[in-house]
Amino acid sequence: VQLQASGGGLVQAGGSLRLSCAASGRSFSSYAMGWFRQAPRKEREFVAGIGWSDRNSNYADSAKGRFTITRDNAKNTVYLQMNNLKPEDTAVYYCAAKAGSGTSYYPTSYNSWGPGTLVTVSS
Repeated sequence: VQLQASGGGLVQAGGSLRLSCAASGRSFSSYAMGWFRQAPRKEREFVAGIGWSDRNSNYADSAKGRFTITRDNAKNTVYLQMNNLKPEDTAVYYCAAKAGSGTSYYPTSYNSWGPGTLVTVSS
């Protein structure tokens, strides 16, 4: 599956953004999806993941209560709604696809990655 993330940009602290990740291919619904981010000079880290349906999702502690991951299998798209953004959320955000139903916190568990979209949060 090929992935393309979009929706990044510059936002003030406290603001919101919604990232989208469009997937190509007919088997999108058979992949668990994840959002990761990588800030300068830091390792890539898990943000949120979602299984085959909206009923199975999980979040990094830093994202809980502020971010929401959803998917629309009819549109082959996964979303990350980010509210109450903070300067420490500044990073390149990547979507990733993992074969199978369950998500993972580990980047190496994911089979396909999109090119990333930059989110910058100003203070």
